[in-house]
Amino acid sequence: MKTLLVSAVALIDTDGRVLLAQRPEGKSLAGLWEFPGGKVETGETPEVALIRELQEELGIDTWESCLAPLTFASHSYDDFHLLMPLFACRKWNGTPQGREGQSLKWVAARDLRDYPMPPADIPLIPILRDWL
Repeated sequence: MKTLLVSAVALIDTDGRVLLAQRPEGKSLAGLWEFPGGKVETGETPEVALIRELQEELGIDTWESCLAPLTFASHSYDDFHLLMPLFACRKWNGTPQGREGQSLKWVAARDLRDYPMPPADIPLIPILRDWL
C-alpha cells in the first residue's frame, strides 16, 4: 500500500477559533471539513509544502518559524495510507479565502466535532482541543 504524505495546519485566530475548509464537489470526500493543507511534493519538507499550499489554496503567507508541530495522523484508507503532520499556526499575512472552490469556516475548538471530517482528521480533534 502506498503511503501519502500530506501536511496540514490548524490556523488559530485571535479568538482561539480554528479554520476548517470544506472539500469541494468533484474531489474525494467532497463535503467533509478538514484542516487546510495538501500533498508534500518530492523535494519538499512538510513545512515548505504547507507554506506553498496555504498560498495556493487560501491566499495567505506564513513562515516556517510560525508553524509549530502539534501532532500527526496515520490512517489507512482503501487504496493508500495517509501520514499527516498537523502544525499549529497563529501568525500569517492576508485573509484566508477559498481559492479552489472550498468553503471556509472559523470554528471554536469545542465545536469541531459538529463538522463531518475525513476519518484521518477525527483523532486530531481532542488533541487540538486540549492544546487550545
